[in-house]
Amino acid sequence: MNRSERGVKGTLLSAIRRVSSLSLPFHSPFTSLLLLLLFLPLVLVSCVDEDEFPDTPEGNMEALWRIIDEHYCFLDYKKEVYGLDWNEVHQRYKPRVDASMTKGQLFEVLADMLSELRDGHVNLSASHDYARYWSWYENYPTNLSDSLLRCYMGTKYRMAGGVDYLVLDDNVGYMRYESFTDAIGDGNLNEVLSHLMLCSGLIIDIRGNGGGNLTNAEKLAARFCNKPTHVGYYQHKTGPGHSEFSDKEERILEPASGVRWQKPVVVLTNRHVYSAANEFVMYMKELPNVTIVGDRTGGGAGMPLNSSLPNGWSVRFSAVPMYDAHGQSCEFGIEPDYHVALTDEDFARGRDTIIEFARSLLRL
Repeated sequence: MNRSERGVKGTLLSAIRRVSSLSLPFHSPFTSLLLLLLFLPLVLVSCVDEDEFPDTPEGNMEALWRIIDEHYCFLDYKKEVYGLDWNEVHQRYKPRVDASMTKGQLFEVLADMLSELRDGHVNLSASHDYARYWSWYENYPTNLSDSLLRCYMGTKYRMAGGVDYLVLDDNVGYMRYESFTDAIGDGNLNEVLSHLMLCSGLIIDIRGNGGGNLTNAEKLAARFCNKPTHVGYYQHKTGPGHSEFSDKEERILEPASGVRWQKPVVVLTNRHVYSAANEFVMYMKELPNVTIVGDRTGGGAGMPLNSSLPNGWSVRFSAVPMYDAHGQSCEFGIEPDYHVALTDEDFARGRDTIIEFARSLLRL
């Protein structure tokens, strides 16, 4: 990074710190976080100096390694958890890159290097391929069956925004939210909760939800919140060192102004619950009358941002670390209150073991 870029970065980071300290009228910590995320892409548009790293296999490898080294937010944490040494990774992968390799060969090596981070938010994009790390859910049971869901939902369920919902035959409400990329409005949520209001309890099924828009996760969680509730923290990088971060800043969930649910809630999870869906589970664990049932979530507690290599390939990486209300990282997932898995016996009978367990809790 050249001197002018450092100056721009310093100015923007100072502005970010000022914005984060403002007393904003609506969901202030979340608003500060969103403003932070608006500023950071400007800071990270040029993470590396193109004059320093030429458009060669070696130059692109060094540029990618440097971007992660200076801007990825979990290097110290992952060294602590499973011994990741990013300098050792550099030494191990550097001999695999030489001037004679094709772009396909280079892409494969760089993708392998990024997989050392074990992060589903880390991707390398080129015109011919998209590198991804999906072992956070692929190596585990799905604990979700579309055919079983059809047994419960039939064809007459209602749809509002990104939510499908109905009343089950034991007067338990059921909501299915498959992706937080599907927006749901305040009016939608008022209608959904009003329709389910006479139910004895509510199941929110987010199994298979790989994330999306954090605003949608917050909007839904706010319907189960009656007072401002501390749900977590976030930080931002203040320098290139692995441990150079701002102080942790609180995230407060504010109650929604519309219809709010006051009865017991069970949230269903599996390993495919990731990113914004993982954050939703983190919020809900801090609220009263909420129980989490299923499998450990997949994680994904870093807000992703993008940068480019000298050859034009794009790299996405976790840049803003998020923590739960106790200051602990949820990068590798959140444990449920009750571990429950689908069984072959229930599947053969057309029963979803996890839904049935949730229904039994709501009948207590």
